[in-house]
Amino acid sequence: MISRLQNYALGEWVAGTGSATTLYHAVTGEAIAEASSGGLDFGEMVRYARRVGGPALRRMTFHERARMLKALAQHLMAKKELFYELSSATGATRADSWVDIEGGIGTFFAYASRGRREFPDETYFVEGPQELLGKGGTFAGRHICVPLEGVAIHINAFNFPCWGMLEKLAPALLAGVPCIVKPATATSYLTELMFREMIASKILPAGAVQLICGSAGDLLSHVEEQDAVAFTGSAATGQMLKESPALVQHSVRFNMEADSLNCCILGPDAAPGTEEFDLFVKEVVREMTTKAGQKCTAIRRTIVPKGMEEAVVTALAKRLASTTIGDPRVEGVRMGPLASRGQVRDVGAAADRIRTAGELVFGGGDFEVRGADREAGCFFAPQLMVCDAPFSRAEPHDIEAFGPVNTVMPYETLEEAAALAKRGKGSLVGSLVTASPTVAREVVLGVAPYHGRLLVLDRTSAKESTGHGSPLPNLVHGGPGRAGGGEEMGGSRGVLHYMQRTAVQGSPTMLTAITHEWSAGAAQRTEGSHPFTRTFEQLEIGDTLVTKTRTITLEDIEAFARLSGDTFYAHMDDEAAKAHGVFEGRVAHGYFIVSAAAGLFVEPSLGPVMANYGLERLRFTKPVYPGDTIQVRLTVKQKTVKETPVDGVPQGVVEWDVDVRNQRDESVALYSILTLVRRDTPPR
Repeated sequence: MISRLQNYALGEWVAGTGSATTLYHAVTGEAIAEASSGGLDFGEMVRYARRVGGPALRRMTFHERARMLKALAQHLMAKKELFYELSSATGATRADSWVDIEGGIGTFFAYASRGRREFPDETYFVEGPQELLGKGGTFAGRHICVPLEGVAIHINAFNFPCWGMLEKLAPALLAGVPCIVKPATATSYLTELMFREMIASKILPAGAVQLICGSAGDLLSHVEEQDAVAFTGSAATGQMLKESPALVQHSVRFNMEADSLNCCILGPDAAPGTEEFDLFVKEVVREMTTKAGQKCTAIRRTIVPKGMEEAVVTALAKRLASTTIGDPRVEGVRMGPLASRGQVRDVGAAADRIRTAGELVFGGGDFEVRGADREAGCFFAPQLMVCDAPFSRAEPHDIEAFGPVNTVMPYETLEEAAALAKRGKGSLVGSLVTASPTVAREVVLGVAPYHGRLLVLDRTSAKESTGHGSPLPNLVHGGPGRAGGGEEMGGSRGVLHYMQRTAVQGSPTMLTAITHEWSAGAAQRTEGSHPFTRTFEQLEIGDTLVTKTRTITLEDIEAFARLSGDTFYAHMDDEAAKAHGVFEGRVAHGYFIVSAAAGLFVEPSLGPVMANYGLERLRFTKPVYPGDTIQVRLTVKQKTVKETPVDGVPQGVVEWDVDVRNQRDESVALYSILTLVRRDTPPR
């Protein structure tokens, strides 16, 4: 008797009741599990996430949530062989599974790192600079981003049962939003296994995540204005979900990443015999055969210069012919089966329709399968077609065979190449193989409005390129039009998708109190000891040092020129300095002013300040002439607890606002510096 997958709802593992969907091994065709969500109260699952998971996550700071993601990633990586063993049942080779399993876990690691580097040790995020709204400086605005107080519902596709789940969970959990995961039923047995390990780790707070194996039922009828829905799959299904009454009524955030007719363009310079031509052939075949072509980013259309079609087809066919199809667990097998018998039928039917627009030049007949029964499994051999009239036939541009099927089509000019790329009506990714910067610029700017990501591949980038079909956590994944019109990941952009951006207006002092980040014009406290003599805990936002003054002399400027070697004419020649009408005469070096400012505000004695490791947003706003007098206002702008190694000194990062002013009380230089400051107590 096959086992029934379990759902994780309301903090418990429960098997669905009633009728179930049988799940089959893609290689052997044997039934391996069944899935059902019968009996689940979807409304209560949503309320549980909002009531239990949301508050628990929102109490944590970004840094705490980042450490949580890192610990979870470490736990999953230690269990990865369990996932690899089961992944072969989906038809994935070890290389295919690496992208799904370790690529997904790597996304957790990536967001854990970004959470600590790019977000504060707070429960909210202050975005962008202060906006002055009044001439007197008493009315200003800031943008803050706070976690949505709802639930993120993630509906994933069958082709990446691990990565598809993790790449959505990472930014949502870092943002502080609980999630309900709904994997595609066909491969949900692998998702369930990884999810079990996530729960077994006991790292996540109660209510942070829930899992549905089986039908989503009326789940989307329970969403409200604070919720978010993210979908990956076919455009038709996505459109149906997007129009769900509750989503429309409550203006629920909906992000769709849909399968698209991605293309790869061969530049006219990348002729046979060049390294770029060989890279092109390798890339196209890899995208046809990785995951048996079951990737939303796979290359479906291959656009080549007119006259190179025969050379391209010959090279592609030769490489495809060397691709061994079979059981992914067998040595030497490079391409496994499709995920299900239904996929075999759908891909075959779509390929037949595309074939009416051109000629089948490879595949389509009998093929050998190593280590498995071809009829019992879900095997489908690569098919390569040529469409000689790509501007008069719509099939290659409108029909997607979600498998190892590709169509070669010619272009005469780069303008035509771009036009063919655009006929996909919006793609997740496009690629261009060329060694010509001129070709790259023209094509990229020509097709960018229709693509979410573009890879320009040449012999230089190939050394480290992750390939056409590999979304990365630091870059956006999504695309316009047919690709769904959404974006996922993209570093901090993906986190902010699960947060509400709110403009807050008020006095600078009020904004400082709200954001814990000093705003220009806010109250400053100048009493007490020198701020460099205070520990991290003793410093408060708004603490300010107003320094003594220093008059800049011509001798200072010439001495700095000798010391630095910077003898730029504006510093050394009075007449030359006046030549362009920018300066009245010789001016002090900007970097000398920064150095002189440090000389004014630094406390030289040994104290809590351990190091200065950064200077940001430097602007020289007024020239400083010989005889001008400068003074510095140094203000504690922001404080961030820093993780400390086991044998290290407890410390934090203090950002200081530096305002260098002249004798007329005008700012001549504005910037921030970052210092490491010793803490009295170890970090949380």
